[in-house]
Amino acid sequence: MKTSELRKLSDEELKERERQLRRELFNLKFQKESGQLGDTSLIKKTKKDLARVLTILRERELTKEKNKD
Repeated sequence: MKTSELRKLSDEELKERERQLRRELFNLKFQKESGQLGDTSLIKKTKKDLARVLTILRERELTKEKNKD
């Protein structure tokens, strides 16, 4: 998912997306270890998507803190 698409989502939607990505990453790692995963690049893509979501959540958190001051 692109960053511009993620920025349009609400905080709750981003948190739900984070949960989904973490679950997906766990499943991909499990499949890799059991020899069922054919395309290992999916792990890298999922990690990057997760990092994007976490970055946007953190940016919003910092913005809220800055506005309080």
